[in-house]
Amino acid sequence: MNIRRFVVYLLITILSLPGWAAMQISPRPAEPPVQQQVLPSYADDAALIRQTFETQLFTLPAFKMGHYGLRMYRQTLDPKYQSAVWSDLARVASRLNAVTTEIYTPAQIKAYSDAREARYQRKDDARSDLRYLATRDYPEYYFLGVDLLGSMARANEYGLKHREDHKLRDIIRRYDFSRYATDPDMIRAWAAQLANQVYWLRQLGEQDVVEPFIAAFRATYPDSQDKQLSEQQYMNKIYGMTHIIFAASSYYQYQLKESDFQWIYDHFRRHIDDILLHTKEDVVAEVGISFLLAGLQDDPVVEKTRQFIQKSIDRQTGMVPSVKGESELYDGEHRNTLAIMLLDWRGVHAAPTVTNQPAMFESLPFGLVPRQ
Repeated sequence: MNIRRFVVYLLITILSLPGWAAMQISPRPAEPPVQQQVLPSYADDAALIRQTFETQLFTLPAFKMGHYGLRMYRQTLDPKYQSAVWSDLARVASRLNAVTTEIYTPAQIKAYSDAREARYQRKDDARSDLRYLATRDYPEYYFLGVDLLGSMARANEYGLKHREDHKLRDIIRRYDFSRYATDPDMIRAWAAQLANQVYWLRQLGEQDVVEPFIAAFRATYPDSQDKQLSEQQYMNKIYGMTHIIFAASSYYQYQLKESDFQWIYDHFRRHIDDILLHTKEDVVAEVGISFLLAGLQDDPVVEKTRQFIQKSIDRQTGMVPSVKGESELYDGEHRNTLAIMLLDWRGVHAAPTVTNQPAMFESLPFGLVPRQ
């Protein structure tokens, strides 16, 4: 083989090696810079969700309409929400009227509670199974905690009461609420609801079991056992903690002191990444709002929760969908009301009340009267 042929052969061999295969004979064109998506402001995204719901608000049932309207009124004091608040008033009056006439005697309460219990028995999901099993020994809880206390407390917040308030209080006094509020199985099933209810009882000047509940809650969910909790139980724990904060603020009416709930804020700060990973959007939003209620708008937790919620928005439907991707107005109201509040927080306002906004209460639904 002459030298020329040998050099050609050698060059072909070298060019066939893997290292050369990655080399370029001519320079590779520079790749265009990655365009980062520019997101709207948090307030603009809150306005997007607000638009989605407020153009269809009056297609929702009174409970959902009132839930949204009351929270938006407490945030903005905008009179456009008065009709939604009045629908909530009407719902409260209807519920309390029914209690005083149809669900007053022990036999009536048992029949009503048994019917409510049967609904949970028919449901097929982990949370409903847990609630059914935990509440078997306390069937009256469905009536007392879920229906009666919430309506009485809402009327009380407005500066109102039922005209037969004495009958409603008589019902409450027949039962020792600490039995429900300190039962670990009940806490595992109803943590957020029990947090609401113990604060409602305190608000109404009835049994004060707030501190026993908090002690039982912390014993049921020690931080050292978080890793052993199922995702559903971890969410129940965080949801219970946010509702202690919400209930203590009378649902966005009063600012709180962080130091009064230091154990909660410390937990949220330490575990915010776990919360973002293992809970749903409504729970994440509640964690962020908990900080806003303590005047901690500059805390990094608030920014993390806002970023998380903003990225969750489906811009075609104009709302935060469910974890399954569903964008139903009815099922999404709670989640999206919280998203609006988190993204466009307007502060706390003790409103509306018959004293400070009398025009909203000029025409009261039958059964409701001023407290004074």
